[in-house]
Amino acid sequence: MAAHFGRLRKGATTTAVAAVAVAALSASQAPGVTTDDLGRQSAGSAQPSGDANTGGEGGGATGDSPYYTDLPPLKSPNPSPSASPTTGTTVSVGDGEAGIPATVLDAYKKAEAELRASKPGCNLPWQLLAAIGKVESGQARGGRVDASGTTYSPILGPKLDGNGFALIADTDNGAYDGDPAYDRAVGPMQFIPSTWEWAGRDGNGDGKKDPNNVYDAALAAGHYLCRFDRDLSVQSQMNAAILNYNNSTEYLNTVLSWLEYYRKGTHEVPDGTGTLPSHSSNSDPASPSPSTPATPSTPSTPSTPSTPKPGGGGSTSPTPKPPTPTSPAPSPTPPTPTQTVDHLEDANTGKLTATAGSAFGAKVAVRAESKASKGVAKVRVRFTIIGDTDATFTGGESVATVVTGSAGTATAPALVAGEKTGDFTVRATVVGRVLGGLDYTATVTPRQADTLTRTGDTPLTCVPGGEFADQVELKATYKGAVAGKVAATATLIKSADDPTENDKGPYFKDADGKTIRTLTDLTTDADGVLKLPKLYADDATGTFLLRVNTTGGAVLTVELKVAAAAS
Repeated sequence: MAAHFGRLRKGATTTAVAAVAVAALSASQAPGVTTDDLGRQSAGSAQPSGDANTGGEGGGATGDSPYYTDLPPLKSPNPSPSASPTTGTTVSVGDGEAGIPATVLDAYKKAEAELRASKPGCNLPWQLLAAIGKVESGQARGGRVDASGTTYSPILGPKLDGNGFALIADTDNGAYDGDPAYDRAVGPMQFIPSTWEWAGRDGNGDGKKDPNNVYDAALAAGHYLCRFDRDLSVQSQMNAAILNYNNSTEYLNTVLSWLEYYRKGTHEVPDGTGTLPSHSSNSDPASPSPSTPATPSTPSTPSTPSTPKPGGGGSTSPTPKPPTPTSPAPSPTPPTPTQTVDHLEDANTGKLTATAGSAFGAKVAVRAESKASKGVAKVRVRFTIIGDTDATFTGGESVATVVTGSAGTATAPALVAGEKTGDFTVRATVVGRVLGGLDYTATVTPRQADTLTRTGDTPLTCVPGGEFADQVELKATYKGAVAGKVAATATLIKSADDPTENDKGPYFKDADGKTIRTLTDLTTDADGVLKLPKLYADDATGTFLLRVNTTGGAVLTVELKVAAAAS
């Protein structure tokens, strides 16, 4: 079962049961997290190296706001099945908690990739962002975000008015948190406005830094954790970074527990279906937990009027019973655009073929459609390059995410071929839905040349047993343009009508100095130039032929003359 802080209430358990629960909590913790004799958590040897409060923002990124204290399930690699108390269906403990909403998960992984490029020494794992996102907002309220990653409604912590929390007077005139008197932690990663002002990032490329956007917030959290040239692969430095985010040992232990849990395996679930936490570090019932919507109270039922006593004259009409007030039925949450998608259709994608090193002329285009085959706008479509290839999308990425337009169409960035030739696949899927995708085959063909010419016109002559003074140098072009990096083969042939390798006359030497008359694996340089190794002559005299072929069909035959020196 899932372990939670706050589940052991006064008078509810015996000492023996409490001891078992404490042992279970301890077993679920990440390495370095311990419990004392009373079951309270402490960091032990995992205490930070002393910079937990540096940075000038006081209570860290969140102002030490409340956070969710739910712990991950005590899950083994092969979890034992248990029966659901509501349906009787056998389920695996922990499967639900391991699911992360698709857009939220995508935001964490994109933030990790950006930090890997900009701060490679930090070694930020996306699972750490997921752990913080879990305890701060329950993964953006279970993934209630739109196609761009913005929450459908702001996620706000309680007022930091000094009443049970830090005292942080308003710093943003309510711009981020809507409160002109006191600051509140904002968004999926619960940044206080004064920290967001300098730490905010644009993670989804829309030109804005929005703390309620999971892409922006995840990237900002990654940069915040990686400050001070930290290396998060070192446990003490990771602990310091977490405590700098929220200065609480219990917070550190909770985050490390989820980090360890997510490292053992996660899976993607549709947006809006993530598991919501239920326990907060906030002990004040008057203040809501971060990101938890208030639950409407149920009106009390009026007392039933007493029945008239029997007796007396005539029959007595019963006192009418007042109607029982009922709370209005909550309006159903409208489905998100992503939830209305039924399938993907091709949107006139052209033939995906390109020469190595060049851009593809066509782009992959798909259309997200409902069951009624109508285009669905504002849906995120992920394009992924699959296979043994070094082809990428423009910008060097192998994964690109595009939001559908008003007609429901999403077009992937242009594909750029690498040097590996052959076929690979581009797969299009809907982010946040478990639907079949569309696969497209793309082909990279070898570089080609259709013309070969000598760069000089000096006759190539040699005396028997000597070496040719000039090396053969050629230039390749394709449709009039330079043909760089084109594969070529050079062979000393018997005659113009017999292209088999000659067994006499001029020859090349291999690395061991042995005679060879065919060269393979030749490649023109970036300027299309191919310079052959030095040629040597044996004792045979006469006119000999050297033939060079390239990919694409270019052929050039060069004459070599071997004659005795004039007396």
